Amino acid sequence: MAAQEPACVSGTVDTIVYHNEQNDYTVFEMVGDDDSLITAVGEMPFLTEGEEVILYGRWTTHATYGRQFVVDSFEKRLPSDVHAILRYLSSRAVKGIGPVIAAKIVSRYGADSFDVIENHPEWLADVPGISLKKAAVISESFREQSGVRSVMMFCRDYFGAATTTRVYKRFGAGAVGMIKENPYCLCDAELGIGFAKADEIAASLGVDRQSPLRLRSGLRFVLRYNAMANGHSCLPREKLIAGTAEQLGVPATPIEEALTACLQDGSLVAYARADEGEESPRTYIFSAEYAEQEAYVAQKLLTLDRYCTTYDTGDIDLLIARAEGEQGIRYAALQRQAIHRALSGGVLVLTGGPGTGKTTVVMALLRIFEFLGNKVALAAPTGRAAKRMSEAANHEARTIHRMLEMERNDNADVPRFNRNSGNPLEENVIIIDEASMLDLPLMHSLLRAVRNGTRLIFIGDVDQLPSVGTGNILYDMLSAETFATVRLTEIFRQSQKSLIITNAHSINRGEAPVLDRADGDFFFVSRPIEAHIAPTVASLICQRLPRAYGESMREKIQVITPSRKGQAGTEVLNTLLQEQLNPAAPEKKEIHFRDHVFREGDRVMQVRNNYDIEWEKGSLGGSGVFNGDIGVIERIDPRGEMLYIRFDDRLAKYEYSMIEELEHAYAITVHKSQGSEYPVVLVPLYSCAPQLLTRNLIYTAVTRAREMVVLVGRREIIDRMIANNRHDMRYTCLAARLLAGEA
Repeated sequence: MAAQEPACVSGTVDTIVYHNEQNDYTVFEMVGDDDSLITAVGEMPFLTEGEEVILYGRWTTHATYGRQFVVDSFEKRLPSDVHAILRYLSSRAVKGIGPVIAAKIVSRYGADSFDVIENHPEWLADVPGISLKKAAVISESFREQSGVRSVMMFCRDYFGAATTTRVYKRFGAGAVGMIKENPYCLCDAELGIGFAKADEIAASLGVDRQSPLRLRSGLRFVLRYNAMANGHSCLPREKLIAGTAEQLGVPATPIEEALTACLQDGSLVAYARADEGEESPRTYIFSAEYAEQEAYVAQKLLTLDRYCTTYDTGDIDLLIARAEGEQGIRYAALQRQAIHRALSGGVLVLTGGPGTGKTTVVMALLRIFEFLGNKVALAAPTGRAAKRMSEAANHEARTIHRMLEMERNDNADVPRFNRNSGNPLEENVIIIDEASMLDLPLMHSLLRAVRNGTRLIFIGDVDQLPSVGTGNILYDMLSAETFATVRLTEIFRQSQKSLIITNAHSINRGEAPVLDRADGDFFFVSRPIEAHIAPTVASLICQRLPRAYGESMREKIQVITPSRKGQAGTEVLNTLLQEQLNPAAPEKKEIHFRDHVFREGDRVMQVRNNYDIEWEKGSLGGSGVFNGDIGVIERIDPRGEMLYIRFDDRLAKYEYSMIEELEHAYAITVHKSQGSEYPVVLVPLYSCAPQLLTRNLIYTAVTRAREMVVLVGRREIIDRMIANNRHDMRYTCLAARLLAGEA
């Protein structure tokens, strides 16, 4: 499409060609004020034929449909002439009025019809077919429409149509009054509106910089930001006050007063704990939501661990011998210990690096628990992790979301699960893989659906990066030393042959990996000049590796890089690799979105959880594509304005308006790779933000590979990362709650 300069057009809606109820994407024809026929497209909520509108946006030329007006924002005006009023009322926009009643009202009251409906509804009873009760219903519906118009008019200077729709759906026709009374309700209501935007609106409405409304909302914002950006479920009181004072540009004293008020009304919650090396307890501040979730997780875990069926040691030994016979192996001492502890308590944490036999333990537990008549569920936080678990254990594994029977929700950022305390899971043994990826909200939802008496087994590698989301569940459970824990350390003989595994363990111990073996599965390509790293990566993928290992090698490779930025970050590499791996061609359809081009054949990643995206898997259907899922654009349909993206065995349907949730995935960050495994991993190593050059980051990157690792870059960067055993500290109180025995 060829875009033009911003423009404004006005007229009357003639025909609504298409409207999507989920995101309000609308295609309609409008008769302009100059009697021209205009085709317009955009997110247009609550649009009705016969309405007069002013559209702000730009003209484009669509390859199939020709000249169109793309709407960025719009205003509504009530029709003014009798013909337009009749058309509007006949469209059934107002509850209780259809074409016949509309004609009677307009015939009787003409141009005053709207005034009568809104201000003198009792007069409508003079119209045949309208009772006083029906007149009241009509008037109320019309006033709601007026509320929609007022919200649209008020919000047009601040938001686009999609956000305005969310505001109206959340607050209703009284939204304008609520916003004027407290603009900060916008950023507290999970509408995707940031504090800065609410603060801008507040300033335009004359709200004082030290208003209690602003200060309290600022406190909640700082907590929310640190949860989303840094994974903290809480903050130390003094850090919260200092951070909020800096964010708002006000002294600390009024912030302290606002914090006291928030603690009194329960919107924020304090928790005191004694930190190691400190004489007196330190106070941590939570949002009410995270305080409730963390307390519940601690209480439920402790309850599950204390009240669970246990087995005698002798019986367990017999069960282990039976499983060994079925598998034709003899378990190592630590593996036997893990099985013993899984059968002796309600909660087990099993951790260990690659090649240490975690899967062998899972297979043994499956056999033993099923022999004992238990119903076992295997699950993982991501689809890729669940698929890998299924293949390794030869037993169905599901994502936690699927196991909890996630369903559609009006708020696409917050899942709703059918499995909960009122409808718990039927399984009485649940094994969770990749537990390092569990964040606090998901752990809370999982435990709410677990029956008392159920046995929980968490499997993960605590040396990997922590979860992308809020909290540090696996680390906290290990730190508390409250539950049975087994750390597998022995690398088994078959795994000792793999440099991927032995080098991963060397890195984790702070030792230099073997980089000079030409006959292994772990290689290093030195590029001392950083400008040469990205071209080398492209050459390896496009020519050198396929030439050495066959053309199929190209599809196996995933580039995993420390950062989005820099000379070998995802931004540079995705542009370069798209040009070389999937160049433009006449037979490939493509879409231009902002500075990016998405075309058929592109590898893409979903960058935020969307629980409403529909997909098909053979004859089955479902919904939900999650942050980090990688797929390939299989088909672009310009006429239907749809993309069809294949995520492994699922074909998902995306509307054009959802493209903002996608990024190219020829190269992804290490953080985005968590929970996934790829045949071949190629890792560029270059100078970037110091907080990214850490041991656990390079360890996580290396352990994503199944068949081969290729490091490309500067040797000194590898050494610096291995020497830097810094872990991002996360403020949580889960370990303290577990130690305190809060059950």
